[in-house]
Amino acid sequence: MPKLVVEHISKSFEYKKILNDLSFYVEKNEIVSIVGPSGVGKSTLFNIIAGLLVPSQGEVYLDGKSILNKPGNVSYMLQKDLLLPYKTIEQNVALPLLLKGCHQKQALIRANELLKEFGFEAVNKSYPDELSGGMRQRIALLRTYLFSDNLILLDEPFSALDTFTKAEIQSWYLKVHRSLGLTTLFITHDIDEAIKLSNRVYVLKGSQVNSLASVEIKSDFKRIDKFLLSREFLNYKKEIIASLNK
Repeated sequence: MPKLVVEHISKSFEYKKILNDLSFYVEKNEIVSIVGPSGVGKSTLFNIIAGLLVPSQGEVYLDGKSILNKPGNVSYMLQKDLLLPYKTIEQNVALPLLLKGCHQKQALIRANELLKEFGFEAVNKSYPDELSGGMRQRIALLRTYLFSDNLILLDEPFSALDTFTKAEIQSWYLKVHRSLGLTTLFITHDIDEAIKLSNRVYVLKGSQVNSLASVEIKSDFKRIDKFLLSREFLNYKKEIIASLNK
């Protein structure tokens, strides 16, 4: 059984249809990306999966159970890191555990264990404005993981970063994903990013199309730099662009 199953999801706002009978799945431990132009309903779809928005029709299953209109079952990170400026890094990372009712001491211990595991113990007492944008995004991703490790929804979290920082954090996230055994559904406008990060890429073109084109990405993440310069990478990009233009 797939980790996430989205079945026949449609959504309209007043008289405008945003999503039309969409179905897709995400297997456990996959990174799956959804690419498409602005305004085709990618964020609307994420809000439905996160339980923040009710679809006009359809169903969403996580581990075989409906999570429709049930917030709190998945983690959701937007473009901005949303770290609280008046709390230290360890306090920010511990926040999800506190919201779940964990005792403050235990929450801080777990937060610091996670920070140490990924090499951030030196900044645990720092405040967000003392860190670079790339570092803040890394911390925010670790905090997102502590909200729920069932499924991570990432809505263009790297879009505000410069090219070099983005490349570094993409490679870092691939390592985190493998290390923690995550399952990730990712929204991006960046086709290169989708190919680099994903096991599969879905192409969403708008409400007039009721199916998602799917492109399976086969690459060796241990040799990611070589893959980015390969003919295979270019062929994947051509296939995705062709799907968008159909």
